[in-house]
Amino acid sequence: MFKSGITINLLDFLQRFGENLAKDYAQSGVDIDVEGAAVSAIVSQIKGSLKSDSGSTGENLTGIGHFCSLVRIDSTRALAIATDGVGSKIKIAEELGSFETIGIDLIAMNVNDMICTGARPLSLVDYIAFEKVDPEVAGAIGVGLAAGAEQAGISISGGEIATLPEIIRGVDLAGTGVGIVDIESVVTGEKIEVGDVVICLESSGVHSNGLTLARKVLLKHYSIDDKIFGEKTVGQELLTPTKIYVPEVMELVEKVDIHGLANITGGGLGNLQRITKYGFEITNLPEPQAVFKKIQQLENIVDSEMYRTFNMGVGFCVVVKAGDADAVIEICKTQGTTAQVIGTVIEEPGVRVKDFVLSY
Repeated sequence: MFKSGITINLLDFLQRFGENLAKDYAQSGVDIDVEGAAVSAIVSQIKGSLKSDSGSTGENLTGIGHFCSLVRIDSTRALAIATDGVGSKIKIAEELGSFETIGIDLIAMNVNDMICTGARPLSLVDYIAFEKVDPEVAGAIGVGLAAGAEQAGISISGGEIATLPEIIRGVDLAGTGVGIVDIESVVTGEKIEVGDVVICLESSGVHSNGLTLARKVLLKHYSIDDKIFGEKTVGQELLTPTKIYVPEVMELVEKVDIHGLANITGGGLGNLQRITKYGFEITNLPEPQAVFKKIQQLENIVDSEMYRTFNMGVGFCVVVKAGDADAVIEICKTQGTTAQVIGTVIEEPGVRVKDFVLSY
């Protein structure tokens, strides 16, 4: 499950947005062309390892590139596997000296991908790499991991701490999660039909994608301690934990005929294109949070670039028949999550938002 993530979309953004910021972003160490080549290189070497014997234990059911990988356990069940990290969001935690919530982001990044197949997340192992190991930082990260595990209903069953002074600057955080799903209940997107509706579940903010760019834009104009979001500082707003959607989605797959599920991460609503050959007409977008409006205002960024880069208030999407929309919205409401119909499935591929088209 190799994903090049948001950086593919950021290249287009940076080329159009401005030479100076593009240069700054490239200097941050994100080389989009090289990253894409690296993904292709490793996939070309490992794809032959995938077991394809139908019905055999270990059979890969999803290929490479879905939100998570499914591997057959037996005739009825599959193991769901996802791996991800918190990216440059941990840089903000370092700058604030506040690591107590970053573990929630790690849990969210993994479980929110797993549930896109209808799988129930079970457990996660973490990997923390330090330039110089710091027990206090490790403990603070553990606080967030425990909180995220409780929200997602999973365990943290192990992990690894590495001290790599010649490789790491500061600290990096990643993890791998596993879950389980009945094969007959797997959500693949194959049931999606023209006329189905798309329902969005609200995000909590920037989440864990686009942080390098968001940080650069905001800190170009403000300090990390400036209070420009009510009582929240720039740093506190960017460090707001990624929302975990496990409770809502697990109830939805039990009670509603779900046609498709998409985690809205790098690439924004373009992620919808990953679950079906059909397209989407998005006509009823929620109001983006203040942080997105501020980023857009500061550098006069056009809507199309914002929606290609950030989640813009849409954290997760559910695709169902129109007649099931009210049930989805009500279940989300009982779980404390705002949801609304934002569009419909159409014949022509692509995600049409306002007057532009997104792709993943």
